[in-house]
Amino acid sequence: MREGSLQAPIRHPVDWQNPDYYDEAKLDAELRRVFDICHGCRRCFNLCDSFPRLFDLIDASPSGELHDVQSDNFKPVVDACTLCDMCFMTKCPYVPPHTFDVDFPHLMLRYRAGEAKKGDVPFADKELTKTDRNGEIAKFVAPIANWATATENKFTRRILEAVADVHPEAALPPYTSKTFVARAKDDIPVNHTAPAFGKRKAVLYATCTMNYNDPEMGMIARKLLAQMGVETKVAYPSCCGMPQLEQGDLAKVAANARKVASEMQSFIAEGYDIVALVPSCALMLKLEWPLLVPKNDPAYETVKKLSQSTFDLTEFIVDIAKRQGLAPGMTPLAGPVALHIACHARAQNMGAKAAEMLKLLPQSDDITVIERCSGHGGSWGIKKENFEVALKIGKPVANKVAEAVKTAGQSHQEVLIASECPLAAAHIVQGLEQLIDNASQKAPRALNPVEIFAMSYGIMRST
Repeated sequence: MREGSLQAPIRHPVDWQNPDYYDEAKLDAELRRVFDICHGCRRCFNLCDSFPRLFDLIDASPSGELHDVQSDNFKPVVDACTLCDMCFMTKCPYVPPHTFDVDFPHLMLRYRAGEAKKGDVPFADKELTKTDRNGEIAKFVAPIANWATATENKFTRRILEAVADVHPEAALPPYTSKTFVARAKDDIPVNHTAPAFGKRKAVLYATCTMNYNDPEMGMIARKLLAQMGVETKVAYPSCCGMPQLEQGDLAKVAANARKVASEMQSFIAEGYDIVALVPSCALMLKLEWPLLVPKNDPAYETVKKLSQSTFDLTEFIVDIAKRQGLAPGMTPLAGPVALHIACHARAQNMGAKAAEMLKLLPQSDDITVIERCSGHGGSWGIKKENFEVALKIGKPVANKVAEAVKTAGQSHQEVLIASECPLAAAHIVQGLEQLIDNASQKAPRALNPVEIFAMSYGIMRST
């Protein structure tokens, strides 16, 4: 047995249909096995709040060892995990294929799956994560919904806090009246002179975020790819299920995987690449779904085929640049960039593709790449009990952005703040605002790095 893992991490299928997966005694034994390994290592102390909570529990016990910690005290450790996968991907020396076989995020997932099976997930939490249902309803009353959820609206946010346990200061994504799918019905002229023309075509998996909350970003991606010579179509059979994964509803996630994979198969057969517009969704399609749909499931092969055909958006752009080349006409960056690499982009194990993409632009020397967790964690970071912790976890990112803003200001430049994750982007801005001396000063809106890349071709937001 080698000390530490020098090999690429691997993950085992999630055996969620096996009754032993939910056996509380076996789960407790595995929690104790893994927690004791974590206690003896502690390399993850500065990631999410799960590890400080675990280590504080152990250190406060009479012996300073795990055997004196009651299992009833494990829940706060589990609740603090955001499933960012950074411990598994970047810190833990004992992930499989190491003999210790530690997969902390998937162990937390198992605990939550047990809670979900027992009906312990609060009703409001389940309703908040029904993103497709919520988006379909909100599009009919988008202006009212956005007014009610704005942080400036203290009255309605206090009601939301009481009803849904959402922190009144947590930024929530706005809704739109016209979805990305609806906006994408019109064809976009494709640049016939681009090197990729006739060689690449893609179906954009809209994702719930781009479909219901930021369709303009989806349209920017479509216009950019058209400029690069890529024919695109837009499809959105359903949400990827990441919100339900966070709550342990694995049957729902698997059902979504089967549905999306089935509807994408005809596109794959016609030679289309599948491009997910949000890193969390790309992670689900590429890595999580094949582990959640059992190999003996009739849909497994279609899910696996979809996994093999899926690109993250920045990954797809870089792949075109390398294999076919970029269309001419790019202009230099408008200023320095502070670029946050999203955890779920890093968890795809593809490299920092957003940084690689921006470095394709002319005069792209001044890019600060930040590879730390923003702290948001999806629906986790907006909850009343988590929001302040989320800001604390994300403070190193906000500090890095603040440094870039200060340095640029000394030469009278404006920094372009960017993150691949739309939720992380808004959260980073909120963290940055806490560091600004002038309380009345608002931090600039964080951009998607693809949006910055599109600007080089003159493609801008229309709203």
